[in-house]
Parts: sequence; C-alpha cells; structure tokens
Amino acid sequence: MIDLLAHNALLVSLAAVAFGAILTPVTIRTGRREWLQLVYGAVYANFLLVSIAAVSMVVALVTHDFSVSYVAQVGSRSTPLLFTVISLWGALEGSILFWAWVLGLYSAAVVALHRRRLGNLVPYAVMTLLAVAAFFAILLVGPADPFLPVFPVPADGPGPNTLLQNHYLMAVHPPLLYLGYVGMSVPFAFALGAIFSNEAASNDWSILSRRWMLTSWGFLSAAIIAGMWWSYEVLGWGGYWAWDPVENASFLPWLTATAYLHSVMVQERRNMLRLWTLNLCVATFVLTILGTFLTRSGILSSVHAFTTGAIGYYFLAFIAIVLVTTLMLVAGNSERIQTKGKLGGAASRETVFLLNNLFLTAVMLTVLVGTLYPLVAEAVRGVKVSVGVPFFNRMALPAMVSLLFLMGVGPALPWGSTTWADARKRLYPPGIAAMILGAIAVIAGARSVYAILAFAFVGYAAMSNVREFWIGMRARHRAHGESWPTALVRLVAGNRRRYGGYVAHIGVLLIALGITASSTFRSEREATLTPGQTLTVAGHTVRLKNLWGREEPQRSVIGATMDVVGKNGAIIGTMEPRMNYYRVSDQPVPTPAVRSSITGDLYVNLMAFESSGANATVKVIVEPFVPWIWFGGLVIVIGAIIGLGYGGRSATAPAPATNPAPSIASADS
Repeated sequence: MIDLLAHNALLVSLAAVAFGAILTPVTIRTGRREWLQLVYGAVYANFLLVSIAAVSMVVALVTHDFSVSYVAQVGSRSTPLLFTVISLWGALEGSILFWAWVLGLYSAAVVALHRRRLGNLVPYAVMTLLAVAAFFAILLVGPADPFLPVFPVPADGPGPNTLLQNHYLMAVHPPLLYLGYVGMSVPFAFALGAIFSNEAASNDWSILSRRWMLTSWGFLSAAIIAGMWWSYEVLGWGGYWAWDPVENASFLPWLTATAYLHSVMVQERRNMLRLWTLNLCVATFVLTILGTFLTRSGILSSVHAFTTGAIGYYFLAFIAIVLVTTLMLVAGNSERIQTKGKLGGAASRETVFLLNNLFLTAVMLTVLVGTLYPLVAEAVRGVKVSVGVPFFNRMALPAMVSLLFLMGVGPALPWGSTTWADARKRLYPPGIAAMILGAIAVIAGARSVYAILAFAFVGYAAMSNVREFWIGMRARHRAHGESWPTALVRLVAGNRRRYGGYVAHIGVLLIALGITASSTFRSEREATLTPGQTLTVAGHTVRLKNLWGREEPQRSVIGATMDVVGKNGAIIGTMEPRMNYYRVSDQPVPTPAVRSSITGDLYVNLMAFESSGANATVKVIVEPFVPWIWFGGLVIVIGAIIGLGYGGRSATAPAPATNPAPSIASADS
C-alpha cells in the first residue's frame, strides 16, 4: 500500500513539474501573469508530493517492509534505528529521492522568498528549477524507482553498506553534501533566468543568486570537511584526503563556487566579469551533476561509489543537454552580457580577485583532468590508467599555495588604483608574520619548499586578514569611544559581507595550516605487542592492556584496550581501537581510536590480532594540528553565515527589458 501511494505521488510530481515548466513561457508570452500562481503552485505541489514519497520510504525502512525494492536492498532487521533511517541516502535510488526532495525544498524556498519580485527573472528561474526537477522525477519513475515491488518478499535484507553504518557521520556528511550540491541549482536557475528575461545586463540577478550560492557553498564546505573527518575516523589509514575521484567530484564545484563569490564582487563594484560570473554559475551546476554521475553511475572504483547500473547514461544525456543549451544561450547573448569596466591597476583588489579566479580555475581544470582522464583512456583505448596522489600534488599544489598568498594580498589592497608606495605600506606589515611562521617551520624540520611557502603564506594571509579587523576596531574605538568587543561587533554588523569573507578566509587558513603541519610532521610506527608492552612515537607512548570482543545486533567487535602513558609513567588516558565484522561482508571495517588536543592527534589503529589474545598489531600515528582542520571548517561556516546577513542593493525591481525572451542564436531578437 505504501509503495503504491509513494509511486503515484512521484508520477503526479512529474506531471506537476512538467506542467509548471511548460506553462511559464506561455504565461509570460501571452501576458497572463495571473497564471504564474499555477506555476508557483506546481512548485509547492512538487515539494509536497516528493515529501510524501520520502516519508513513505522512511516508514518502509523503519517498518522493514521488504516488499519495497529499496528496503530489500539496504534494509535489515538488525540495523540500529539511526542507520535504518539514514539508509534513505545510502544507495542509488534513495539518494536520487533525497536529491529530488532537497531540490523541491530549495525551489519552494525560492518561490516563497522571491515570488513578489517584478519582472520575468524569477518566473524563468523557477521554470529552470522545474526543468531540473523533471529530470530527477523521470529517474524516480524510471531507472531509479525505489518503490518497485519485490516477490517473493525476503524475510530480511543485507543492511546498508558496511562503511555507511560504521560511524555517525553518515547522518551528517551526505545531507550536507546534497544541501550544497542541490543548492547550486538556484544560482544556475537565476543565471538562465537572467538570460531568458533579458536581465543579464544588470546586476540584480547576481545580487539574488549570491546569497543562494553562499548558502550552498557553506553547506558544501561543511560537507567536504565532514567527509574528510569521516574518512579519517573510519578508514583507518590516518589520512583525510587521498584525491579519490569522488572526493575530487565534491571539490570541483567548491572551487568554481569560490571563484564565483569573488567574481561577483568585482562585477558589482567595478562593472566587470559579468559574463565570466554567469559562466561560473553554469560550470558549478554542471560539476554538481557530474559529481552525482561519478558517484552513482558505478563507473568509478571508490570507497564512495556504491552502485552500478545504466543510470549513468541518463546523467550523461542531461549534462550534454545542459551544456549545449547554456553554451548556445550564453554565446547568443554574450554581447549583451559583457561589461565595459576596466581594471584599476596592477595593485588593486580587483586585479588580485582576477588572479584568484585564474588560479582557482587552474586547480579545477587540473583536478578535472586528473579525475576524468582514466575514464576517458579506458573508454577510448581500452587500457586502465591510474592518476594518483603524486600527479595532483605536483600539478595543483603550486596554484593552491599561490592562493594562500593572494588571500593576504587581496584584503590589504583597495578597489581601483593606488600608488605603489601606498601598496607597499599596506602589503609589508604581514610579511613579518610570514617570516616568523616560515622560520618556525624550518626550525621544526620542514624541508619541502611548498611546505615552507605554505606556512609562510598562511602567516602572511592570517596577519593581513586579522589586521583588517584591527584597523576597523581601532577606528571605531577612537571615533566613538566604544569598547573593543563592542567595536568588533558593530564593525562586523556594519559590513557583514566584507568581514564574513575575512572570517571565511581565516577558516581556510586554519585548514591549510592543519593540512600542511599534519602532512609535514606526521610520524608513525607499526608494531606487534603483547599485553604490557609499549610503543613510543614522537614522544607519545601507548601500552597494550588487553584484547576483548563483544557481539552487537548488527556486527561482531574485536577491540584492544591501549593505555596512554605519560612521561612519568602514569596512565593519562585509554584508547580502544576496534575491528567491526559485519555479517554481509568478509572484510572487517576498522574503527581507529583518536585522542585529540589543540596541538594534534594521537591516532591508534588495530591492524591484526591473535584470536587467543596473545598479541595485537597496532599502528600508532602522531599528526600535529589535525583538529585545526575541523575547527577551520566550522570557522568557514560561521563566515558564510555572517556574509549572508549582507543587505546590499535592493533587487526588488528588474532592469529595463525590451523583449520578453532572448533568442538562442542572436542577442538582438
């Protein structure tokens, strides 16, 4: 019964979004704007119908209704309730359903917030969102239908993928990722809406889309950090980023979205880069669809890719349609979209932002080529090619280190032109922090040129960004007699967009510091210990106390109790690395034990053991400053939230438009 209800809801949803997408241009061209209420009603109806389907799936999972194909695929009576519920996004069909639900949520929010805006920008943006929703609705009633009946009905199921039920971050990382991925559809919709409505020559569409992009960027930033943490806590290798193809797939749209957030400021302040900004919106959306394709098509060998099937062809067709359509639209209207602003000079903020965009794009193209080349080589030549960590480090690190330096230069320089004397006055003070941090790195043992430069540039950029807060606080303190905390709060509140950006910069710098320090000064040892024996790594000593085992509803657990021994021989803590054995898998899933402090992590992983408990093989890793990565991610999110409070210019009225819709082929239709 529940599967029939949900399936019919998805069918009606497909009809609703198709109706709304087709009705929009008819409404605008005929001038019957009262019909827009039907279009907006289709958006709300779609959200309600997909919500019914999503809730139905959760109910089917919780009640173990194995007559539903998706439940039979990922459900199990022994799986704990939390992991049963979040199995909704644990495999192909459920993740597509969750994507459709999030897209419905975003679309309804766009209508609720912007439906009263004059002009045709919002209606055409809604039309674009409905068209994207139609694609996912087709998947849900076709190749990714999660509600297919199963006969005979099995008594139990295999449960979720073992990696997906081994850590609570399964409840955090995928939803954040989809909130980031799907949210990129909204700026894309506003970009196409601006072209269709002849408003691409104004800045109103970018003002509207900036907040949506910043929201999605914040979610995606949090998702990437949560994914790194998940990898660090679950896979047992002591790392957090391996240039895995699907890791790269989440990083690609983050790079273009970051470029967009800088480019849109240049567009608004200097009347430049409008065409480039619009293309970044399109590229970001396409990269999110590409990321979903890589994850869900089954063409990749990755710990993140859990499915196989023919659905990849649907995604490829959709990507091709989006690329061809948007390229034709942008090319046909490029003259109208182009801006006439000019760079203020070499020592100006817009020049630095332009360089920032170039380096971000270079990193994106490098990662994209390294990710797709093995797939293309295998498809064209029939040979398997591996592109590993050395390639990405060698090709991407120079640009990424350069970006750290630009993060310090940009805030220090003004918009427009300035004299070189003034530029030197602004740029020299942070150099002291760069020299200090670079020297500390060398004294601590860093020898890699990139590592030393990364430490130095982190110091430079951190001082530059913090200095901006100090200058503003000092000015308010002197002018208004405000206390320092009050001056800081009012300074940020007065220009939340600017200072939210600086906070996000500081978060990125904390992450860069954590990554550079942990990879440069990492120490590790592996040894087989008997109870009572110790292992010392970089001044940290652990002692094997005993081995133990226990049975849990969905798994068997073998663990080791490790005492952390202080310098005086006293026990200062206990760690329990484990191996989890799931009945549906022959391979154990490790759960390392991590002891964190502000200076770094002590990481212990159980590698092997004697069934008698006579000994155990453990790997002990000491990684300085790893917690700074997670804290930096939190700071980025705080910066994004602060930046969302920026009011900016009102975007309640459209730019003048002479035609109801542009031609794909010509800018003068």
